[in-house]
Amino acid sequence: QVQLVESGGGLVQAGGSVRLSCSASVSIESINSMAWYRQAPGKQRELVALISRGGATMYADSVKGRFTISRDSAKTSVYLQMNSLKLEDTAVYYCNGNDMYWGKGTLVTVSS
Repeated sequence: QVQLVESGGGLVQAGGSVRLSCSASVSIESINSMAWYRQAPGKQRELVALISRGGATMYADSVKGRFTISRDSAKTSVYLQMNSLKLEDTAVYYCNGNDMYWGKGTLVTVSS
């Protein structure tokens, strides 16, 4: 069973930046893809960014140019660098592996 633990959420002002981390209990090279999802209050969970085992990335249109997904050289963590944050980025952010494994989420609140 793969365990994923997110960290780095909190309160940030609009226009600011925050970096989320996802620590995996296994090497992420054993996982085909790692992703970040988010769920805003009253809305469905949505895909934010994904990185494949080969390093290819994809982003939701709403975050392109502002968010960057990456992984560390030790291949045990995945990150989401979030810049130019907007009020609508407020959500619980979840780490996901292979569309099967989920972390418990970390809350990011963007204030005006």
